Amino acid sequence: MNAKRKILLVEDDMALAAVYRARLELEGFDIKEVHNGEDALSATVEYKPDLILLDAMMPKISGFDVLDILRNTPETANVRIIMLTALSQPKDKERAEGLGVDEYLVKSQVVIGDVVARVKHHLGMTE
Repeated sequence: MNAKRKILLVEDDMALAAVYRARLELEGFDIKEVHNGEDALSATVEYKPDLILLDAMMPKISGFDVLDILRNTPETANVRIIMLTALSQPKDKERAEGLGVDEYLVKSQVVIGDVVARVKHHLGMTE
């Protein structure tokens, strides 16, 4: 029995989160959805996701800070993290890469199928 791969979806736009969740569940993933950085940190420890889809601009703690904290915490340092954000400036991408993000995707530049493909790529799942 192959256990479902677990994805933590961190997105404060409820409508967008619902769309991503539906598509990822359709693809056979187990999804936990949270809507701010604080919840993202606690959920990572409790839920132990295989991959995190992380929004950058969120209430309480930004995605950049979440990324920084996760990478500097031994038990979460190796979790795969894809940032999915509206921020398209090169400086934002460089900041995320400097903090150790696995991939940086700009929402306006990708469709949901692209995101699913990148998730599968980072989890070592072939199409």
